[in-house]
Amino acid sequence: MLTPAFDLSQDSDFLTIAIHLPYARVSEFDVYFEGVDFKFYAKPYFLRLTLPGRIVENGSEQGSYDSDKGIFTIRLPKETPGQHFEGLNMLTALLAPRKSRTAKPLVEEIGASEVSEEVVEDDDEEFDWEIEQTPCKEDELSEVIDIKNPDFTPAAERRQKRLAAELAKFDPDHYLADFFEDEATEQILKYSPWWNDTYSKMLASLEDSQEQELHAVLVSFSEEEKYQLLKFVNKSYLLDKIAHRQVYYSLIDILLAYCYEIRVTEGERNVESAWSIRKLSPTLCWFETWTNVHEILVAFGRRVLCYPLYRHFKLVTKAHRDTVKILQLGKSAVLKCLLDIHKIFQENDPAYILNDLYISDYCVWIQKAKSKILSTLAKALEEASLTKAQLGLELEELEAAALLVQKEETGGKAASFVSTQTLGSSPEASDSEGSESESESESESESESEESAPGSTASSSTEDSASDQELDGSLSAPAPAPSLRDPFLHMSSTLLVHEGVACAPAACQRQPQALAQAPEARGPLIEELGEQLKTTLQVSQPEDATAGSHISMQDCEETTDAQ
Repeated sequence: MLTPAFDLSQDSDFLTIAIHLPYARVSEFDVYFEGVDFKFYAKPYFLRLTLPGRIVENGSEQGSYDSDKGIFTIRLPKETPGQHFEGLNMLTALLAPRKSRTAKPLVEEIGASEVSEEVVEDDDEEFDWEIEQTPCKEDELSEVIDIKNPDFTPAAERRQKRLAAELAKFDPDHYLADFFEDEATEQILKYSPWWNDTYSKMLASLEDSQEQELHAVLVSFSEEEKYQLLKFVNKSYLLDKIAHRQVYYSLIDILLAYCYEIRVTEGERNVESAWSIRKLSPTLCWFETWTNVHEILVAFGRRVLCYPLYRHFKLVTKAHRDTVKILQLGKSAVLKCLLDIHKIFQENDPAYILNDLYISDYCVWIQKAKSKILSTLAKALEEASLTKAQLGLELEELEAAALLVQKEETGGKAASFVSTQTLGSSPEASDSEGSESESESESESESESEESAPGSTASSSTEDSASDQELDGSLSAPAPAPSLRDPFLHMSSTLLVHEGVACAPAACQRQPQALAQAPEARGPLIEELGEQLKTTLQVSQPEDATAGSHISMQDCEETTDAQ
């Protein structure tokens, strides 16, 4: 017998069942309904449902058949008019469960002489020793999960290994690159998945409609999804209080990973989708268990910043909000997401193993879950918060250091530009003032040369002190005022001079206090800067200004030696 595709809908007084029968002989069919039981037979189709509410036969029932579409429609009166039947779109749960089977016989045989002939016949049957057996391949499982030997690894040890693996995988350069160059991330954040529109409609209609009716109307399933629901085997799950809580917590973890993947791919699945979902969910790849909502958010946030292509904290926050919306929409929306995950894993080898371990059972279990519990779970997740400091990856320190370096490089480039303009105009000034000083005395000429030379060093101790303060400020302040010494202190393409030794900017920045506390090192440092400045002036001046610049630099050397 075949199980036909079917849909259920309702109004205040009637339950409507639409059954798709493309190959049935409609002239020969049987319908039976009483209480919560409904049975329909039309060769080769058979449908048996356990309804969420009671129906009754009172003469107002109706039936019709659309030959063009091949749909048989039956309208059945409700026993209690106005009653709302919850979960009519949970097709797997509506299918009557199979009878429970047990390996232990219900009747135990006492004596061998009482063995029935039927049992003897079963013993005489030949056993097919050639039955194909498919052993469990541990290699495939190891490709899906990150934990090794999960059966022999306690939960506490699994968590320790997971945290260590995340720390080893975290790449500060990758994180900072996504933090500063966030154009792609901002584009992803603008994407609106399907649940956003549904959530907006729910908020707009919440005042006019009852909440229990609203979810079933707003969330609909495609024909493919309905067919998938019919393929699931209806089961009953015996869970204690602790296990029940774990199932709900793990559901949050899986939905967070799914929401991230849908947003990053903008709803278009790709070959990496299965990897991303299972990699971002510690439940799926580490068999993690949870005790509260906050630790789920922490684990998810750490994995987002360690594994996928886009590693931005805003994506963690967005996935958090998306998961809250899905839970608030009810179990219909959750089931729709789980069906999509099931399809993604089913099309990927060997991720399909996770369907057998988790997703298939979740698709059946969620149809019987209580909507009230999902509402409280959504509220708990909405009230939970997550900060960068709680992830344990020193994100705030990395960002602060990177912003400081960025400001220093920006300030250094601006100072270099101003200094270059000053150096370029100095030879003309030297030539002009040199020609004007021909009619004056030798002492006045030397004085004017010292004042006009761009690289001259002041002879007073006050200017020496100001020069040292400028050096300390350049190593600590993000954007110092431009000066002739700035190119040697800030440009990232040059070396800094510290106590007569050339070093990289990062190395010199580690010892700003040492420079301020070592007066004896100031003289050699200024002399070294003078040498560097002299070389720069000689290289940058035109040929007609060489003589004037040379005289000025000699005066600088004499002034420095006098100090």
